[in-house]
Amino acid sequence: MVTAVNLRAYWRFLVVIRQFFPLIIAYARDKRKYLFFGGTRSVNAETQTARAEILLESLLTLGPTFIKLGQLLSTRPDVLPAEYIEVLSSLQDDVPPAPWAESKVVIEDELGPVDEIYDDFDREPISGASLGQVYTATYDDDPVAVKIRRPGIETLVEADLRVVRWSLPIVRRFIGQGRAFSLENLADEFAKTIRQEMDYDRERRILQQIRSNFRSVDDIRIPEAIESRSGSRVLTMEYLPGTKINNIEELDEMGLNRTRLAETLQEVYLQMIIGDGVFHADPHPGNLAVTETGTVIFYDFGMSGTVGPFIQERIIDFYVAVANQDIDGILDALIEMGTLSPEADREVMGNVMQLAIADARGEDIEQYRVQQIVDQVESTIYEFPLRLPRNLALVLRVATVVEGVCVTLDPEFDFISVATDYIESEGYYEETARKLLADAGTQTQDTARALVEVPPKLNGVLDRIERDNLSVDVRLQDQSNVIDRLARRIVYGLFVAVGALSTAILYAFDQSSVLPATVAAVLTLPVIIALYRSFRSKRGVQTKPQFTRQSMRERRGRD
Repeated sequence: MVTAVNLRAYWRFLVVIRQFFPLIIAYARDKRKYLFFGGTRSVNAETQTARAEILLESLLTLGPTFIKLGQLLSTRPDVLPAEYIEVLSSLQDDVPPAPWAESKVVIEDELGPVDEIYDDFDREPISGASLGQVYTATYDDDPVAVKIRRPGIETLVEADLRVVRWSLPIVRRFIGQGRAFSLENLADEFAKTIRQEMDYDRERRILQQIRSNFRSVDDIRIPEAIESRSGSRVLTMEYLPGTKINNIEELDEMGLNRTRLAETLQEVYLQMIIGDGVFHADPHPGNLAVTETGTVIFYDFGMSGTVGPFIQERIIDFYVAVANQDIDGILDALIEMGTLSPEADREVMGNVMQLAIADARGEDIEQYRVQQIVDQVESTIYEFPLRLPRNLALVLRVATVVEGVCVTLDPEFDFISVATDYIESEGYYEETARKLLADAGTQTQDTARALVEVPPKLNGVLDRIERDNLSVDVRLQDQSNVIDRLARRIVYGLFVAVGALSTAILYAFDQSSVLPATVAAVLTLPVIIALYRSFRSKRGVQTKPQFTRQSMRERRGRD
């Protein structure tokens, strides 16, 4: 198995290099206009978009693993420019299904003979994706959907993951250090993500958890998994047919309130992310349907994410700050979430956020789109060397894709208004206010304690000063002898100044004989050399960067 993967990986590496060769040459010429000499080339937005289209075609040609890689890249504005993000966001995971004979082998290896474990099984799949495909069947007289991992996909994915890892040194040559760091983390993240998506046991657990979280909500349906007919490569679940959520004509014929559907979808995702901490991360229209009664159905939980309490609180802070147009609050939330470098110029970023909000809103504060804000933030994020956390990247992707679906349902849909109403109805405003009051209370207590403790201590110090009985013990740690070297330079400088002044005076007052001035100059010369050497010495005054990645790793190791 390992040998097969290695041989396939070597061949795939050559195929990938050949596929991306035109882009490699183009990026090389950006650094050197004539490849081996010449200055750099500037690349405008139109060129970036054209290259992104070429990249998209290459990913589609290379198949399942690279389609998934493109989808992941579309969530990473810290790795790719905005033009690439926009193009790759349209990447659909829709490929021809594998032959039934191959799919049958997967089912029977996992569960047993098809005709024995199901009452009936339709050999024609209803959908095909890069990693799996879905069939319909009957189990216990009920219709079910059977999701099967694509035959032989494991070997291809493992080989392609090695190719991605081998390709990193080449890609690093064309990007900055900060984005190279992000790219290396993305490769690790991609390997973890795609392996998780191929694990149908994990998908079943996530599906059951989210279904349990919404068991009392009537506006949505999540299929129930059938554990006895599921495994790591096969997932059998309740079959719930419906109309695709972007089929506007059919929804109108059914007489459904599209604005209410958009609100339901938005509220569900807010509860998943902010309330529950586990969410469906692939909300494109193919994974969302609507029943005749207006209930929203969710499909395909292979791509999912989790959010911890800290990030949940920061997302709430972000929404509250946006609703209140609190620019400092928005920047603080972005920095704490890790999406914005702490070293970023707050004034510049504040102007960016103000422009984004001013550009996005209408006459009323509630009439602006989160998509426009996210686009502005993404464009700015790309300029800073940072790593966007994976699940936060998924949250960002979910927010933009969901808004796109909502705007399709209702062109006047107000994302921020719905989010604000949800946060208010769930009591998050009050929770934020209580937290601020608690912080203010703590600060007040500290201030009050200081007001009580400081005056007596200050009074004692003043009494000692008045009695001339105050001594100050100062200890300087100078392991590098910096102060000593500075002192010598000052002394050398004084001697040079005195020598130069003496030489000038002797020469001015006794021009008949230059001997005294020459002697003074000669005596001053060794001091000049010593001063010069003190600045040239490698042991001179130097500073060491305190926040390099290496030093941060060393600090974490010590902690």
